[in-house]
Amino acid sequence: MTTELRVLDPSDWDRWYGVLELAFGGVAESPEERRLWRDLAEFDRFLGAWDGDLCVGTAGAFTFRLTVPGGASVPAAGVTMVSVAGTHRRRGILTSMMRRQLDDLRAAGEFLSVLTASEPEIYGRFGYGVAAYGARATIDTTRVRLSVPEGTDGVALRQADLTESAAVCESVYARLVPRRPGMLARRPEWERLPLIDPPGDREGASPRLCVLAERDGEVVGFTHYAIKPDWSPLGAQGAVQVHQLMGLDPAAEAALWRFLCSVDLVSEVQIRSRPVDDGWQHLVSDVRRCAPTLRDSLHVRLVEVGAALEARTYQAPVDVVFEVEDAFCPWNEGRWRLTGDQKGASCVRTGDAPDLALSVRELGAAYLGGNSLVSLAGAGRVRELREGALVEASVALGSPVAPWLPHGF
Repeated sequence: MTTELRVLDPSDWDRWYGVLELAFGGVAESPEERRLWRDLAEFDRFLGAWDGDLCVGTAGAFTFRLTVPGGASVPAAGVTMVSVAGTHRRRGILTSMMRRQLDDLRAAGEFLSVLTASEPEIYGRFGYGVAAYGARATIDTTRVRLSVPEGTDGVALRQADLTESAAVCESVYARLVPRRPGMLARRPEWERLPLIDPPGDREGASPRLCVLAERDGEVVGFTHYAIKPDWSPLGAQGAVQVHQLMGLDPAAEAALWRFLCSVDLVSEVQIRSRPVDDGWQHLVSDVRRCAPTLRDSLHVRLVEVGAALEARTYQAPVDVVFEVEDAFCPWNEGRWRLTGDQKGASCVRTGDAPDLALSVRELGAAYLGGNSLVSLAGAGRVRELREGALVEASVALGSPVAPWLPHGF
């Protein structure tokens, strides 16, 4: 490989970003969107691969705090904007960027890396495991009815300006972050992300709209949505596209779902990504008519196994020795003894006999409690070496609330 990896200089942003756009189809983003990503970019954490004066690879990382089981908010690097020019494939450029990123994270004392993947099969070889999923669905409002909980009628709804309501919506989001693993505490400027609504991306839908849910004068929820009109010889058959829906309690969420399902001149509500255990599934009269599907969302990589496993708590007492395989980050290889409960945990090197054998990819997949080790063992990805250890560890690593990533990065 003759390319050189360099930290991105702000003066090279436009060339660098153009390589990224070309790799993702060549359609230029709106100036508004491009400006947001430049403002959010942490240039000392962004890399460019250069062949002479030609940029041929891109990769970056954002600084986040991620909720883990137990409610703690821990540092996490959000890997983003990874691409290699089509003219420079199969030269080891992607591997070199992944190598550099993980080495830099370790040197900085960061123990967790996360990403979303345009192609999920790419990142497993670098130790990332799919840790959270998003549920998609289309509610057929002509056939499905909602049964809402007590208190829903006490929630008042109000149409609001998308931009003017941004601060209060962000405060609702912030209150929900500690409640669910996988959610990201948004740093300043990230509140602009839900407001990006380029006309060229709407595909016939309305501008993004906002409705606030209030109780006793306090905002307890909100939804961002759009309406896509459509007509047939039989009449209106438009769609509501749900971009965000957040509620501080079941009644607030139910009031917002009921509103979306009763918008005039529409026959379906399109849900883009929701938690796999989301309450709307229990409000609808016929979940089959909603056609729910799953899609991978957040991929997790343990940069430092011991520190990462100590950073979360465990829903049942656990004392287990992992035999960890990690060819890409060999400092993680070997045996680790995890002991912990709901109050805290310790994970240290040990010479004791292993109870479970797995790779760091499986630890990443189970880290947020969204995948059980039992399930992974069913695929041959985890081997039980001490009878009973698999169930013990699987129960402990689980989460009563499914992990969920509410937005991309």
